[in-house]
Amino acid sequence: MAEHKATIRWTRTSDEFLKGRYSREHTWSFDGGATVPASASPSVVPAPWSNPAAVDPEEGFVAAVSSCHMLTFVFLAGRQGFQVDSYADEAVGKMTKNERGVPWVSEVTLNPKIVYSGTKTPTAEQEHELHHQAHEQCYIAQSVKTDIKFAGKK
Repeated sequence: MAEHKATIRWTRTSDEFLKGRYSREHTWSFDGGATVPASASPSVVPAPWSNPAAVDPEEGFVAAVSSCHMLTFVFLAGRQGFQVDSYADEAVGKMTKNERGVPWVSEVTLNPKIVYSGTKTPTAEQEHELHHQAHEQCYIAQSVKTDIKFAGKK
């Protein structure tokens, strides 16, 4: 099977590291050449020690779940003859505490808006089945214990 790599880089920039006063800004670099500014979530570490403009791990996780679902859905829809013109999702991750009191992303709700064209478009039932199949075949969804839901859909 394939390997997937990411390089995470952080460097201390403060003399007050041991007091917890240091930047959480870092970068995520990927094999294709993309480098993304990253930081701790400002809801976890307040500014100026975090950067709200950077991607935080929780947002990255939600984006990975949504992106994998979208890629799988679009592939399956095309295989069934449904032409997808656009797919937009405003996915939302919910943090809660587990039984040990440790915060975790317990739920991701997907809110896909899909536009089709052509002579063949799916019924609501067919679209629901496509989402179910995409969930079952999405590598990320099958790798996590987070509950993945759809807004307004059963």
